Amino acid sequence: MWGRRGRWAGPGGAEELRARRREREAALRRARRQEQLVSKRLLREDSAAAEGGRDGAETVPDPLSEDEVLELLRGMQRGSEDRKRSLSRLRRALQNKDTQQKFVRLDGSIRTLVGLFTSSLADVQMEAARCLHELSHSSDPAVAEACLPATSYLLTYLSGHSVEFTELCLYTLGNLVVESEAVRKQLLPQGIIPVLASCIQSPHEAVLEGLGYVLSQLLQAKEAPAEIVPLVLDSVLPQHMLRLVCSGLKAGTGAAVEFAWCLHYIVCSHTADAALLSLGALPALATLLLDLASETPPDAPEGLELSFLQQHPFIVQEGLWLLNNLTADEPFFCSALLALDLLPALLQLLPCSPMAAALVLTVLCNIAEKGPALCQQLHQALPLLLPALALPDPQAVGQGLELLHLLFLHCPEVAADFIRQGGQRALEQHQSSPELQERARALLDLAGQPAGASTTGPCHGTVSAFP
Repeated sequence: MWGRRGRWAGPGGAEELRARRREREAALRRARRQEQLVSKRLLREDSAAAEGGRDGAETVPDPLSEDEVLELLRGMQRGSEDRKRSLSRLRRALQNKDTQQKFVRLDGSIRTLVGLFTSSLADVQMEAARCLHELSHSSDPAVAEACLPATSYLLTYLSGHSVEFTELCLYTLGNLVVESEAVRKQLLPQGIIPVLASCIQSPHEAVLEGLGYVLSQLLQAKEAPAEIVPLVLDSVLPQHMLRLVCSGLKAGTGAAVEFAWCLHYIVCSHTADAALLSLGALPALATLLLDLASETPPDAPEGLELSFLQQHPFIVQEGLWLLNNLTADEPFFCSALLALDLLPALLQLLPCSPMAAALVLTVLCNIAEKGPALCQQLHQALPLLLPALALPDPQAVGQGLELLHLLFLHCPEVAADFIRQGGQRALEQHQSSPELQERARALLDLAGQPAGASTTGPCHGTVSAFP
């Protein structure tokens, strides 16, 4: 941690700094995951609009009594008109948690609903699918597990001709797999991964986005590294995911973001590094970032998200998060990034936005942590770090200061060059900032030490050739 006299502590302090940064990143990932991925998704807005424009966020209906639920079940077993009307009323009623539980406890209820889901009448089949979709959104795992008899049909209908129906089946599957291990254990032998691999070649963006949602839910499971990731790697999914992420500007931003998260979870499993590298993930993502950077309009209004076009939010962020996870704990990927000459591409992203700058500097910190040999190669980035210290975002500046600290410790001559290039003035401007002044003072003190005073010794060594 930061010493009271404004110096970094010894080796233990550096480790604490790393731990603190990891905790900060993990908290952000958890927040993003809870907001975007783990929370189940409803296509209720679409079905409501189709029926006359009702708002999908309408008030939850009052619970039905057991007799009322039983009457709906009887209506579902009558003629086609009663059946459709009862299914429509049931779908609305299943938005209530108590009604969901009453329905699944009724003997034969799920069997009847699955029977209608396999009906040859398209309108009856769609209403039954919407009822299953409402049940899949339940926060009660028992309700999700009650839907187990429908899973094989949900997979079968992913090859259907209706985009709306296929999309509904995908989001129902994604909702079912997120909490219930029993559902996942049933779907894997049923061949969910080969089915998804077939669907990923669909020309429809809505299908691809829903597919990415299902896959990201599967890849978050606790058993994913051992049981799911190997199946994904043995399929055609990784190469198509990378293609869709890198062609997001043409194929659709929503699908690109979903598959970027899928790649994120595969990387976090620590079982696919070589496979992703063999697919050319690093140069492909770096090229994507440069392509996005080139689209920044010269007269972009201040505050435009990521300084990029509004229709392409988050793509740069997602790519940088992926690079962060690749380099966080793996010296191999740090060396690969430098050996593939991707450092210039990263440095070009520094002025794009505060968030992009913070993530770029985080990736560079991952590299600098690996020791003197890699710090020697980062020495060339020093002239571009000076402008980064003038950024208005404290988080980005803080990451820049942490990077300088690592470079100074591992390569004392970097500190001397930094001072010669005007670094002292760049640091002194932060001495009035309560959040940054201790760090800036500590760096000035560290830069003023004789080279022999460093605990790491002079910078030496080279990186072994990248295979």
